[in-house]
Amino acid sequence: MRELADNLERVRERIAAAARRVGREPESVTLIAVTKTHPIGVIREAVALGVADLGENRVEEAIPKIAAMSKGGVPRWHMIGHIQSRKAREVAAHFDTAHSVDSAQLAERLSRFAAGSGRCLPIFVECNVTGEASKNGLPADRFADDRTQADALTGEIEKMLALPGVRLRGLMAMAPVGDAPEEARPVFRQLRRLRDFLAARLPHADWSELSMGMTDDFEVAIEEGATAVRVGRAIFGERR
Repeated sequence: MRELADNLERVRERIAAAARRVGREPESVTLIAVTKTHPIGVIREAVALGVADLGENRVEEAIPKIAAMSKGGVPRWHMIGHIQSRKAREVAAHFDTAHSVDSAQLAERLSRFAAGSGRCLPIFVECNVTGEASKNGLPADRFADDRTQADALTGEIEKMLALPGVRLRGLMAMAPVGDAPEEARPVFRQLRRLRDFLAARLPHADWSELSMGMTDDFEVAIEEGATAVRVGRAIFGERR
């Protein structure tokens, strides 16, 4: 537990320093500890050390962990991996927030299942701001110059805003794997610009949150406006 405590302290210090470098309060950044492949005992230790938000990539791995922790007065669970349409029911039932909603069709399924249980599920819209074929998310790499893409993106989000069982919190993106954190800066900056663009087009929506940044680049993400960072390896070590 000592190593885990030291890792957490270092990550929190780095978050605070990055926030202060750009005139932000450290408390404006939510640390989501990514527990993918890590056992329930380690997760309990992290919660005991004050971790309030946990992130999982796979529904089938997450559900037993959520069930095991449900007796302990647990933190919030974030679905941060790709959501298959057939898993929408489980995501709506078990998670507190879904970060990777990449279509109005998926949002509609999440809404239907959440509303059926009397819930309103907070969601982030995942956007592909790099144009990489390997990335999930709504196409948004040419939103500033391509009116057709911008209109299609806005239309998808308008459909999501009309759904009763989900509540938009902001945008989410994945940066390409690079050799240096600075390589991710243009991606994070582009997501922030996209947020500002959409806020002007859809001012009635909540655009306060940006979910971006992982172990290798979360400090750069914070400098570019991230309000939620998804950190696993820097806290728990290599996946088991």
